Order: sequence, then C-alpha cells, then structure tokens
Amino acid sequence: MKNDFASRLEHLQKSDYYRELNNRDCIGKYIWEGDIKYINFSSNDYLGISSNEELMTEFKIYAEEYPHYIGACSSRLMTGNHNLYGKLEQNIAVSYGKESSLVFNSGYHANTGIIPALYGKKDLVIADKLVHASIIDGMRLSAAHSVRHRHLDYKHLEQILSTTRQKYSNAVIVSESVFSMDGDIADISKLIELAKIYNCELYIDEAHAVGVVGNRGLGICEKESLMGSIDYIIGTFGKAYAGLGAYVTCSYDVRNLLINHARSLIFTTALPPLHVLWSDFVFSKVKEMTKERERIIHTANYLRKNLQRAHQRTGGMVHIVPLIVGASVNTVNLSEFLKTKGFIVQAVRPPTVPVGTARLRISVNASHSQKDIDELIKAIIDYD
Repeated sequence: MKNDFASRLEHLQKSDYYRELNNRDCIGKYIWEGDIKYINFSSNDYLGISSNEELMTEFKIYAEEYPHYIGACSSRLMTGNHNLYGKLEQNIAVSYGKESSLVFNSGYHANTGIIPALYGKKDLVIADKLVHASIIDGMRLSAAHSVRHRHLDYKHLEQILSTTRQKYSNAVIVSESVFSMDGDIADISKLIELAKIYNCELYIDEAHAVGVVGNRGLGICEKESLMGSIDYIIGTFGKAYAGLGAYVTCSYDVRNLLINHARSLIFTTALPPLHVLWSDFVFSKVKEMTKERERIIHTANYLRKNLQRAHQRTGGMVHIVPLIVGASVNTVNLSEFLKTKGFIVQAVRPPTVPVGTARLRISVNASHSQKDIDELIKAIIDYD
C-alpha cells in the first residue's frame, strides 16, 4: 500500500499548518517578490552585514591575500580540511579563551552531531522544553536518556536532577541562551550552579545571541562574564555573521572525539574555502560593531514597549520581538495584512511553536529606521 501523501498535505492545509517556499530576493532590510519591495522583519541578518558594501569591498581585498577555491570537494577527514579551517578555529578558541573549537557546516549539523557523539546509553541529557529542533533531533539521535524540563523553570530542572542524575554516568544540561521564538533569555548563572551541584556538563547554544550580545558580540555568556564556566558554547555564522556554518568551543580531547565520532562532521562535504575565509574575516569585524549592537537593542525595546502600550501580547528581552496571536489562521491573516502595508513578517505556527501560541516573530536589525518601526506598529494596531 502506497503512502497517501495527498491526504497528509490536505490535513496540513485544513489545519493552517501548510507551508510553502517563496522565491524572493533579499538585500539589507528590503525583500523583493517580483517587482514589489517590502521591508523585511523576518531575517536573521541582525547586523545588516549581508548588504554592507563597505565590508564586502574590504573582504574582496582581504581575500586576495589567501589562496581559496569555490568548493572543498571532499569531507574534512578526506582532503577537504583546508588551512583556512585552522585559522578560523584558532580565532574562535582564542576569542572565547578556550583550548579549542570545531567548525561544522551549520547549527543543525553541530547539534545533531555533537550530542550523539558525546553522550551514550549510560548518560543523561536534560534540555529546556523550548530548545531548537536541531537540539531535539540531536537528543533523539543519541542513545542517552533524554528529558526536557519546563521552559525556564529551574525548580523543575532541579527536581529532575535530584531524582535522576545519580542513575547515569555522565549528564549534560542543554539550553539556548536567547530562545529563537520567544526572545527570552536563560538564567546562565543558575544553570552553572545546578551543573556544579549535580556534576553535569553545560551546553549553551548561542545561535541567536552571537554577533548581537556581548562586548565583542560573543553572546550572553560573554555579556555575563561566564564563558569560562561553560563546557560547550555553540555559535553560528548563518545569522548575525551573514555567512555559513557553526562552531563549538571545547577542550582538545572533546574536539578530537568529535572528529572521530560526530557523524554530521565525518559524512559531509567540508565548507567551501571562500565561506570559511569570510567567516574568519567577519568574526573579527563583528567584535568592533558596538554601535550596531546598541542600536538593535534600543530599536527592539522601543518596538516592544509600544506594542505593549497598544495592549498587544508580546515579550522577549533582546532583538527578537514575538507578537503572540494564538490561532494559526489568525496569525497568517495578520501576516498577509502586514504584507499589504509593505512588510514581510512571517507567521510562525505549530509544530515550530506550541499549539495555541502561533505568532509573528519580529526580527529587528541594525538597518531598520525609526520610521520603519513606527509604521510597523501603526499597521499592527490598524489591523485590530
């Protein structure tokens, strides 16, 4: 009997969960569909780097100093581990004050590779309920016993640890620093405290914090001066750094273990040298973008404050501003209305977020003007 794919698709459509790919051109804060230009409030290009012409010109000159090729054409363990990887990984390790680091092809590759490689049948993995799908998939791929605690509920986390930790050889607590759909922040200090009490390692995914938070843009752990107390910090180049790839900071031994056991590293073609060169270049440049970071947070706070004044259901603490609508159909309708007003603000629906919490995830970047924000607020209020 063949799978009834048509019925499954029909179910998605009736449930308002059906999604499609749209062909678009994105340049800076703008996005084009055909000849129509919109202001983009759904991009993760938080610093506006993807269209920074001055930076692009500087990179072209910088790139001439290094031999580089378009494709790696092999996995890193074959012949794809070009010298630029070593340069980038050294830059990352030194910046975080860690022994070592390891670059993966994406944040998804990192989380689905690291967790199964490090934790097995005798181990325990505990994660926040709202961690990213890549972490959830990493837990599913691992042979370790996996548990998720209620979102940002550290009493619940401690209850799990107090009753479960002693049954396992090794344990790791996993959390995002900035949660991608809510824009709220984990209490890293509390996680460190619990990790010490219950002899756990600590794994913090900073995907949505790197570039935007911290004196040098290294994330929440840097901002709170806690980098030395975190076993594994995950960062990505695919968002604020406007590139491709991700990394983990770790010890030499862990790096070597991952090289030998992380299947998402072993069985995939290495990143193109030109992309790795860009990541190394922009990783250093972003450290200096203090004014851009300040502007993003100021703009996001202004947006959040004015939405709250208009009695909109919102939250978050940094550059991600969720507008909670509730029902998927209502969220899609609001997104489509905003499009008629010149804004792209994508609807985020289950299973990405829990049922009943469909939302618009408003992503602020350094290119957005006061006028852009005021007009978006007005459009949202007008819809009501």
